[in-house]
Amino acid sequence: MAKEWIKFPRTAGEHSRQAHADFPSGTFEREMGKEGFFGPTTHFYHAHPPTAWSDFEGPLRPIAFDTNKLSQDSSSPWKARALLKNNSCRVHIWTTDKKMDHLVRNSDGDHLLFVHEGAGEFFCDFGHLTYRDGDYIILPRSTMWRIEPAAKTTLLMVEATNDSFRMPDRGMLGAHAIFDPGILDVPAIDDVFKKQWDEKPWKVVVKRLDAFSTITFPFNPLDAKGWKGDLLPVRLNWRDIRPVMSHRYHLPPSAHTTFLSSRFVICTFVPRPFETDPGANKVPFYHNNDDFEEFIFYHKGEFFSRDNIKPGMATLHPFGFTHGPHPKAMANAANLGGKITDEVAVMIDTRDPIGLTPDAESVEWKDYVHSWKPK
Repeated sequence: MAKEWIKFPRTAGEHSRQAHADFPSGTFEREMGKEGFFGPTTHFYHAHPPTAWSDFEGPLRPIAFDTNKLSQDSSSPWKARALLKNNSCRVHIWTTDKKMDHLVRNSDGDHLLFVHEGAGEFFCDFGHLTYRDGDYIILPRSTMWRIEPAAKTTLLMVEATNDSFRMPDRGMLGAHAIFDPGILDVPAIDDVFKKQWDEKPWKVVVKRLDAFSTITFPFNPLDAKGWKGDLLPVRLNWRDIRPVMSHRYHLPPSAHTTFLSSRFVICTFVPRPFETDPGANKVPFYHNNDDFEEFIFYHKGEFFSRDNIKPGMATLHPFGFTHGPHPKAMANAANLGGKITDEVAVMIDTRDPIGLTPDAESVEWKDYVHSWKPK
């Protein structure tokens, strides 16, 4: 059913004529919106920063945790440490430096692998790919795969449970904006793939309804001599993303959507110039986007809107929590015009509440909620 929002824009008191620009003197803008920046929106202009609380109690809180501190069983991606979970999305992290001696197959939904660190060879039903840090690899449901790391490899693994990954509609930007679909790499039946064919027994560990079954073949089942079709694994590196930019207007995170499923989106933040217009907001705006939970995994660089966040850390901002840049970022905003951001991060916005797992809780930074307090 189409949504007919109750929409009748009005104004009161002091306000900007343009969102995210030219704020009334001495005010701080906060956006309250629906449907992940696509629905009705109101902008408030406050006398104090909306995150300048003096205390914060109860279960609703922003969360930060450090995946670098998680111990790992490197023997299989099915031993990966769980981070987040709801009915439509699973997020794990797995670190290994070992050549996989078996294959895995996820029958619960499409899988996205983001290579946080490392390099090596990736093998699947469709052939062979060489991977490196910063690669996204999208795997259709039930793809068999394994990796042979050439360097210690850490994968952020995102499952679209009972669903598929798709690309967003780029609208008036056109089909070739952000990244040209022609840049997507697919596995090849090349000499490296053919070299791994053998007649030795191989096991395939299949996940279905979060339970595991093992299928044994008397040969390597990655033995395809050819294929044709348009259901394929694809690889995209963040270095090939050309972000949407505006020198006069700070774009919302949704402008950086890379892949999506029915109940969540994946956005990629990559280096880009800061806005140059003197009146334009140059840091993420304060907002309480109460229809989506926001998870960010910090991959590389210096994260200009956050204090004390390093690569390999992650944050979760739940429904009902007003958030935005830390005080230091706001203080530095006036000096950012024309400079280039130095950060790469993966954001997952989920339409349904998503729960933190005991693994993630074990490496939580408990004082994150206090990091917005004025210094």
